Amino acid sequence: MTTFEDILEEAGAFGRSQMRIVSIFCLVSIPFSFVYVGIVFQGFTPEHWCRDPAVSGIRERCSWSLQDARRATVPLMNSSVGVTYNQCQRLDMDWNATGLTCDNPESELIQAQLSTLPMTGCTDGWEYDYEGRQSFVTEFDLVCADAWYVDMFQAMLSVGFLVGSIAIGYLADKYGRMKSFLMTNFFIGVAGILVATAPNYIALLVFRVLFGFGVKGGWMVGYVLITELVGVEYRRTVGVTYQMFFSLGILILPLLAYFIPNWRWLQVVFTIPYICFLTYYWFIPESPRWLLSQNKRNEALEITKAIAKENKKTLSKNTETLTDENTDSISTASFMDLFKTSKLRKFTFILSFNWFTSAVVYQGLIMRLGILGGNVYVDFLISGIVELPAAFLILLTIERIGRRLPFAAANIVAGAACLITAFIPDSMFWLKSAVACVGRLGITMAFEMVVFVNTELYPTVIRNLGVSVCSTLCDIGGIIAPFLLYRLAVIWLELPLIIFGTKTEHKLCCLYCQMSPNMYVKVNNLRSLKKKKNEVVKPKVHEK
Repeated sequence: MTTFEDILEEAGAFGRSQMRIVSIFCLVSIPFSFVYVGIVFQGFTPEHWCRDPAVSGIRERCSWSLQDARRATVPLMNSSVGVTYNQCQRLDMDWNATGLTCDNPESELIQAQLSTLPMTGCTDGWEYDYEGRQSFVTEFDLVCADAWYVDMFQAMLSVGFLVGSIAIGYLADKYGRMKSFLMTNFFIGVAGILVATAPNYIALLVFRVLFGFGVKGGWMVGYVLITELVGVEYRRTVGVTYQMFFSLGILILPLLAYFIPNWRWLQVVFTIPYICFLTYYWFIPESPRWLLSQNKRNEALEITKAIAKENKKTLSKNTETLTDENTDSISTASFMDLFKTSKLRKFTFILSFNWFTSAVVYQGLIMRLGILGGNVYVDFLISGIVELPAAFLILLTIERIGRRLPFAAANIVAGAACLITAFIPDSMFWLKSAVACVGRLGITMAFEMVVFVNTELYPTVIRNLGVSVCSTLCDIGGIIAPFLLYRLAVIWLELPLIIFGTKTEHKLCCLYCQMSPNMYVKVNNLRSLKKKKNEVVKPKVHEK
């Protein structure tokens, strides 16, 4: 009996054909990063204070700047970040009846009276120190009592991720990787344009769910497809490379946001790549492993021959008995297959927990950049640069010392950095930034390792479903993360960091140490033994 791995060795485990396909598919990760953390720019909350029609009239008559008017008419208050201008209340007085003059916008008499005068709500809206730019926060006035609606924008995306990853994962296992990928990208294109043209915030949230439904599922299908087209020994490399392009997208995003100041046009730019991905119909084949798992041997063989031809190889082995070594007796995957054996159950629970904590901490650290008060474009760019070494560190370590030690080290670094950063005073700005960047590097490594380990531990017939189901806990974490960050930051700006650090250390201590150090090393050893002894060996990842 000839296995697909035997044929792939002859066709080229990672030849020119696979390099082309992986290079093209890695582009999918770039717009995914735009969608995943685009809220930092699309939902940016600038400095704001209550609009007063009388003050606006004086400002126009006197040619004051917004800052001049704020200094003269807005009282100070204590907040979680120190003494700031009041953002949610204004003075209940008639400014036209005061001694405020154009020549003295900072009248000492007026300033002395500010703390004693009666206050009222922002009945006439808000002024924003965000000239020339517009986020959905400034368009829909999502500040003060309505600030939690901003959390809903990101949470609704994760709701879409949650439902879409399961649904599209199931469709990909039943109807094929490429069919599901193409269908998903068409759906994303439509939903993305609807988000950009939403007439009100309720419609925006609904369309945001639909947008997220396709984005996450399509990205996961792409990840599974490229890992199935290469030899087992190359899966880690292509998987980490696929995620490295996500970090590349993090670098590109602040540049796009800087030159595209309107959140609606920024949404259009996020959507255009997904429409372009429909052209992959002419460049990317279906997964031969999936075809074999569905007993479509002839189609799988034709694609494998095309790969061999592009790699300038020829197939000499007997293909009449070609089969996938991971093919089970069932032809389609079901949810219960993830709990079929004790080892599969353990993998599913452990991986789900790690997806959850990694998502909460990773998203939280990125979204935190939007509330620190510095230059959000520069801060975001620096944080993106910090992410890039994560992929190289993973590739350097896992081949030599396995998975558990690098994963544990990454979580220790991330958790410790979060806890230390929370207690470094703001006066030591550069030290605080450096420690925070180290934490960002650690959680990026941990997140990327969870993704590719997830694909390695499941057999072909349930691989896409397994990745999709486990990653749903990532989406639940994504729903919680914005509320955890933004609401706790109101109490104390550093409080979310303490929670993130605690979660990361708890993840390390509780579960991951139970996982086998390198299941695929065992499979590779079995495969090598089979070749040497010419024996029929049918290893399964989920069995000892």
